[in-house]
Amino acid sequence: MLIPVVIGVADIKNRSLAIEDAREPADLMLEAIQAALQDTGLPKASIPKLQSSIDSIDVVRTWTWPYEDLPGLIGEKIGVKPKWTHYSEHGGNSPAKLFDDVARRVSRAECRVGVVTGGEALASLSACAAAKKLPPPGWTRPASTVDSVFSPTSRDMGSNLGAIHQVGAPIHVYPLYENAFRAHRRQSVKENHEESVNLYAQFEQVALQNQYAWNYGKEKLGEKGIGTVGNKNRMICFPYPLLMNAFNTVNLAAACIITTTEYAKELRIPEEKWIYPLGGAGTKDADEFWLRPNFYTSPSISRSLDAALQVSHLTKSDISLFDFYSCFPIVPKLACHHLGLDILNPPKPITLLGGLTSFGGAGNNYSMHAITEMVRRLRGMGESRDSRGCGLVLANGGVLSYQYVVVLGRRPRKDAVYPGENPLPKQVTDVPAPQIEENAEGEAVVETYTVEFKRDGSPLRAYIVGRLKRNGRRFLANHGDEVTLRSMASGGAEVVGRSGQVRQDPEKKGRGLFVMNGRESL
Repeated sequence: MLIPVVIGVADIKNRSLAIEDAREPADLMLEAIQAALQDTGLPKASIPKLQSSIDSIDVVRTWTWPYEDLPGLIGEKIGVKPKWTHYSEHGGNSPAKLFDDVARRVSRAECRVGVVTGGEALASLSACAAAKKLPPPGWTRPASTVDSVFSPTSRDMGSNLGAIHQVGAPIHVYPLYENAFRAHRRQSVKENHEESVNLYAQFEQVALQNQYAWNYGKEKLGEKGIGTVGNKNRMICFPYPLLMNAFNTVNLAAACIITTTEYAKELRIPEEKWIYPLGGAGTKDADEFWLRPNFYTSPSISRSLDAALQVSHLTKSDISLFDFYSCFPIVPKLACHHLGLDILNPPKPITLLGGLTSFGGAGNNYSMHAITEMVRRLRGMGESRDSRGCGLVLANGGVLSYQYVVVLGRRPRKDAVYPGENPLPKQVTDVPAPQIEENAEGEAVVETYTVEFKRDGSPLRAYIVGRLKRNGRRFLANHGDEVTLRSMASGGAEVVGRSGQVRQDPEKKGRGLFVMNGRESL
């Protein structure tokens, strides 16, 4: 078995929103690959040999533009015909999964030089849409099977239980977890809000100092700006205002080049550029959020973290740097909670980028930027400062659905044999979840909830996950009256654990309506 090593990384940002400056994702990725080749430290004359040796191209699926064959297009643009090309499924876990896959492929000598890349041009695309213009003519012709290129993040909820209740988007599901996690920890609503504000203010500070962040160089908002709900920071779904939601309207790309130590030596790439993939692991929870065991833990996060450390022959104390995915505050909170790290005062950094609000969401590709930054940070560690020099990246996708964790280090694995497979099953199936009552009626208790708000700041709709008192079965519901809606939207007393009545909507089959008891004590 060969030893995989990262030899080059790069990030690219196109900050211009002018339509004439709009550059498509493929071009941003190409520039990132070229910059990563230069990052290896090779003399300019030696770079063509490395470039021509690229025989594996993995691409994170872009939200921005419908390509027929994006990996093939990138191979064509860099002048190679790789033995292996792969275009990922949608999901923020993809960068870490692809990174692990390429490291494994290299270690088995199935390829010599692998490229992992991804990128978005959602800011440029949005600017074009706002001007009611198509992107510049130079953009690759879109795939003919796509009806519109101006709705990259739209989703069809289908006709399942979530769709009946109009719930299931990320803006809904992550708040369901935050509210349940708060109640499980016996925090007050105020304490929970202050914790999230403090956390994201710390993250913002990191992003403002990262030259590749979308908000780099911008005015600091701080705790007051992030925590004050108002016109510029309206409530989206309780308890998260706008500045606690991922911001995806960016033009960012990144690339990572992996080869073997053997070929790196042959090319004479300086060893101070080498960073070693040590292992990875990932799994997912049920796609339907209502089929999960609870809303204050994530078995897929816990198991992915544990398995990645185990397969890398490390413990959490061996890790010097973390980057936890952070589309909403609940993800780094759950990761910290599982690893026993203080959420607001961790002994080690838990973000290198600053989160998807301040750094920028970058579609599915956020964690690619975390990997490239991790490589740079690990390179910069001196022997005397940190003899272990290991970093961990947690990549999350879906609605707290899919997780993938990779571990990198300044030194190779102790056994020098890269893991032959992801040690985890595709999905966690051994943690029991409550039975579902699709036509629930009777006395019930709120398991978790959230409220979606209109643009004018008034509450639109409540989403309730509840349990029937008579049999403990779980159900979904919307608010059944205005008092319940406004009580849930107020942010006053804790709603999780409150009792009430659920009934079926006579006008919409399968839709539950929940009304809280007016004088229920907590």
